[in-house]
Amino acid sequence: MLKQNLAKEVAGKVSEILAFSPARDVEKNLKASLAAWLSKLDLVTREEFDVQSQVLARTREKLQALETRLAALEGGSEAVSKDNLPQ
Repeated sequence: MLKQNLAKEVAGKVSEILAFSPARDVEKNLKASLAAWLSKLDLVTREEFDVQSQVLARTREKLQALETRLAALEGGSEAVSKDNLPQ
């Protein structure tokens, strides 16, 4: 029982010392500096990135469909042009 009380007392004192130590201040300052540095960067959230990825995928699909359609139209106009050529 005495060992348990001693262990609790020592753990409490260590926690108290660490709470008021310069390490806590250094950690706070480091976090603040890191947050300020990151705010200067041109970053987006994961949600914004995912939305833009979906938009890009849809745009690629539409572009592919338009390219296919254009190729079909060009192929059809070439066939008509060849039929109208004098022989």
